[in-house]
Amino acid sequence: AEESIRGNPLDGVVLLTGCDKTTPSTLMGAASVNLPTIVVPGGPMLNGKFQGQDIGSGTHVWKFDEDVKTGKMTADEHLFAEGCMSRSAGHCMTMGTASTMACMVESLGMCLSGAAAIPAVDSRKKVLAQLSGRRIVQMVKDDLKISDILTREAFENAIRVNAAVGGSTNFIIHLTAIAGRIGVPLNLEDFDRIGSNIPLLLNLMPSGKYLMEDFFYAGGLPVILNELKDHLHMDVMTVSGKSHAENILKTFSCYNTDVIYSYNEPIIKEAGIAVLKGNLAADGAVIKPSAATPALMQHRGRAVVFDNIEDYHERIDQPDLDIDETCVMVLKY
Repeated sequence: AEESIRGNPLDGVVLLTGCDKTTPSTLMGAASVNLPTIVVPGGPMLNGKFQGQDIGSGTHVWKFDEDVKTGKMTADEHLFAEGCMSRSAGHCMTMGTASTMACMVESLGMCLSGAAAIPAVDSRKKVLAQLSGRRIVQMVKDDLKISDILTREAFENAIRVNAAVGGSTNFIIHLTAIAGRIGVPLNLEDFDRIGSNIPLLLNLMPSGKYLMEDFFYAGGLPVILNELKDHLHMDVMTVSGKSHAENILKTFSCYNTDVIYSYNEPIIKEAGIAVLKGNLAADGAVIKPSAATPALMQHRGRAVVFDNIEDYHERIDQPDLDIDETCVMVLKY
């Protein structure tokens, strides 16, 4: 992205993002050039539908894979379920890395308010694209650069919002990389200190039962920002030329309280990514409490060690592997 931006006579940049790494990579490239920049998230797929239930990309892939191995589902049924799961354009509709990155972008102030959860095939995505195109022209005229938006306070907002939506642990890697590119100090301890005590407000797979389409219909990220307003820097600048507080002034109504919970009555009281240190990870390891069962929060088990990912793939399905549900799998490299 950086080479493309530098290699062309551009006054401003519109970043079109989608799955996982497309968002942080393009943001990093734009940050290095420091032109006026706005992001248009590609949007999630529509909810998967299979045999009368909603199914989520990623979350149900693993379940169905295990069902095939145990004889609960045939291979043909698995293939059919995959088609039911991925039934429209868009990125994964669970709170995996792609949806996490979309929420990150909005919480950083790098896209127009409400953009993160709009499904890819919803007509309002086209409206968002048009509004973003008009907005980048004004940003160029105002010389509102990416460095004016990606401040330390913006990164702190993103950490707290990520906790509230049950975002992916990959968030740490990507946000740290973006911060490094723009020159904002950010380390592993910041994630624990800033976000670990934030409650989980979003009832969305894999931490809950709903999907991104439901999140959008319930009000989207502006509702989350409003619930967290006493814990966020609501006065920071965003690509709209206004603050978060101004952006959500008339758009923070929640339309489904089973999807988005209130701050005072959350799903989990302390849900932010926690940083752990010990003899297995002297420099730190992370856990996502919102997606972990209570039994995982304090557990003792026999270690089953794999030297590398190839060793894991070779041995994990072998019938004679000495492992059970109480074991702790350790991947060395």
